[in-house]
Amino acid sequence: MFQKILVAVDGSEMSKKAIDAAIHLAKEQKAEITLVHVERNINIPMGMETASVDFIYETIKKEGENLLIEMQKNAVAEGVHTKTEYLQGDPASQIIHLAEKDNYQLIIIGSRGLNNIKEMMLGSVSHKVSQMSHCPVLIVK
Repeated sequence: MFQKILVAVDGSEMSKKAIDAAIHLAKEQKAEITLVHVERNINIPMGMETASVDFIYETIKKEGENLLIEMQKNAVAEGVHTKTEYLQGDPASQIIHLAEKDNYQLIIIGSRGLNNIKEMMLGSVSHKVSQMSHCPVLIVK
C-alpha cells in the first residue's frame, strides 16, 4: 500500500518515535523511507561580518546533516532502504512540497517537535502538514 514514506525529523523524542514507526511500517510494507530535516530560516543581526554569518549557516547545516546521518543508521541497521533530504525554510511548507514533488504516499511526523513554545503560539508543524498534505499523514505521539 505504501511504497514511499516521508519522515520528518528534528531530533526530538517525538521525531525518534516517528522514525521507529516508519521503520516498522516500511519493513511490513517493503517500502523505502526518506528522512527529511527542515531547518527554519534564522534571523541574523544586521552588520554581522559575512564570515561569521557563513560560519553560523555552515554549523547549522552540518548539525542537521549529522542528525539525518545518525537517524539513517538506525533505519539501515533494520534493513530499510533510506534516503535523506536536508531543506531550509518553513518546515510545514517544505515537507508538503517535497511530498508532492516526489509523490510520497505517506508522511510520518511527530506530534511535537523541539520548539514547543513557538508551536503553542503559531500552531504545530504536524497540524499544518496534516491539513495541507495531498497524502495521508501519520502523527506519532
